[in-house]
Amino acid sequence: MVEKDQNIPEENEMSFLDHLESLRWHLVRSVVALIGLSILAFLNKSFVFDTVIMGPKRPEFWTYRMMCSISEAICIENIPFIIMNINMSGQFTNHIFVSLIAGFVVAFPYICWEMWRFVKPALYVKESTYARGIVFFSSTLFIGGVLFGYYIIAPLAINFLGSYQVSEEVVNQINLGSYMTTIASISLACGIVFQLPVLTYFLAKVGLIGPSIMRQYQRHSFVVSLILAAIITPPDIISQILVALPLLLLYQVSIFIAAVVEKRNNT
Repeated sequence: MVEKDQNIPEENEMSFLDHLESLRWHLVRSVVALIGLSILAFLNKSFVFDTVIMGPKRPEFWTYRMMCSISEAICIENIPFIIMNINMSGQFTNHIFVSLIAGFVVAFPYICWEMWRFVKPALYVKESTYARGIVFFSSTLFIGGVLFGYYIIAPLAINFLGSYQVSEEVVNQINLGSYMTTIASISLACGIVFQLPVLTYFLAKVGLIGPSIMRQYQRHSFVVSLILAAIITPPDIISQILVALPLLLLYQVSIFIAAVVEKRNNT
């Protein structure tokens, strides 16, 4: 039995135009999946808005109930602001915006799979073996990051910003677009940040970074994590710590991943 050469691509070489044609169809299928799932989210308005979007505004939200079960000192029983719409087309355009975001989050694993199918033929057999499971891990980290942002950071941000007052004479009436943008930006930002181990894997694979360099800049990673946490979260120390801790943990995991990749590259 002839063993397949580990240093040749899995498929025959394609021309530049063939690559463009292949990429076009992968993008088309990804866009179709995104639009299809966005339409599905658009049609399920009650669940998307009443349950998901408006969930962090209610005191009975899961995060607030967990905080109350931990200590009465951090229990949140009232969120003193109302959400309003001041634009004629505001509710419709925000409905479309939220549907696209929901469609992207749900379609992310499929989009990753399509991109992997485009990249895989250009990889050597050995490289393809090492990258096996990349779609699963990337999708899991993204969904985990989105859920972390939605259940942990977004409720704290909404409670802090929605209840903050410079004077009792000023009543908080939050615009619908501002409220939804806060939830969407925090959740998506956490999902993207949680891709750090995947990014580290590819950078280590091409030799741009290694475990020794990452350990050397470990102290700097602490400062960068705090800066990213300050960008993602509202200006309160608790939210920043809650974001910074997973970032630091992900950095340690990335060091381990870089070490594994370096060891495999040297064998």
